[in-house]
Amino acid sequence: MVTYRYLGNSGLKITEITFGNWLTHGGQVENETAIKSVHAALDAGITSFDTADVYMNGKAEEVLGEALRGQRRESVEVFTKVYWPTGPGGANDSGLSRKHIMESIDGSLRRLGTDYVDLYQAHRYDTETPLEETMQAFADVVRQGKALYIGVSEWTADQLRAGHALAKELGIHLISSQPQYSMLWRVIEPEVVPASEELGVSQIVWSPMAQGVLSGKYLPGKDAPAGSRAADKNASTGGIQRFLTDDVLTRVQQLKPVADELGLTQAQLAIAWVLQNRNVAAALVGASRPEQVAENVKASGVEIPAELMTRIDEILGDVVVRDAAKTAENAPKTRPS
Repeated sequence: MVTYRYLGNSGLKITEITFGNWLTHGGQVENETAIKSVHAALDAGITSFDTADVYMNGKAEEVLGEALRGQRRESVEVFTKVYWPTGPGGANDSGLSRKHIMESIDGSLRRLGTDYVDLYQAHRYDTETPLEETMQAFADVVRQGKALYIGVSEWTADQLRAGHALAKELGIHLISSQPQYSMLWRVIEPEVVPASEELGVSQIVWSPMAQGVLSGKYLPGKDAPAGSRAADKNASTGGIQRFLTDDVLTRVQQLKPVADELGLTQAQLAIAWVLQNRNVAAALVGASRPEQVAENVKASGVEIPAELMTRIDEILGDVVVRDAAKTAENAPKTRPS
């Protein structure tokens, strides 16, 4: 079964393998298969589920809500997010203004079929809304009982410190950060992780398998397998292209002996690797088929010896992206429309 970890400096426990329905539910796979995948996650001991209002413009939340219907609400942890455009894309249908937050939480709760979410996250930093306005709106959402805790996603260390300070003044708990993190993408390590450790914030990391590249299924000099994410015409929107160079793919293939030594697949090794970071509370892992869930949870509880962690670093070498400035570089400069 899946191991639990505390989320930030709070009493909330979540499963270290958390089920995410970013690219699949409500879109790439049929609803029936998506629901079966959620049920497979529950059967495997996963109780934490992450989604967002922007995923398929609300459809992903609807699918997750349907899949969790009939479950004891207190026995699952449901996370969602707000920021990106939703609805018809009107002037106030995005960002972290009070108007958008207060309207969005009600929409998310309706689609999820629940009275509250355990964690409500700012999906990006809003450069066009005063941070004080955003945090006051989040505080009101918490006081209304519509969310229990607050988190952020892809905020810089400075933004995290400022948001955490305001949250503390307002008496609410900002306890999580949701960044991209994997063996190949380590931009949070120089600044975000130290700031988070200082503040009592945990990471819930997305793309621990680098969009599937760390599974080893993409081979240097070869076309992407049919049906894979890289073969999808929309794959570039998920950021996979940066990892599809022959140099990266060659080095990823060299990780197989390390995985074999631990009795893991390369995908399981990738998930287990991010969980070695003490500041990571959970790895977000999705599934397009129910059987994938059972494979993913085998990464829970795995301890990778220090010598193998060093060997992984030696194999990957300079293809690893470590530049802390990438978080700010990749952030939206203006509110999306």
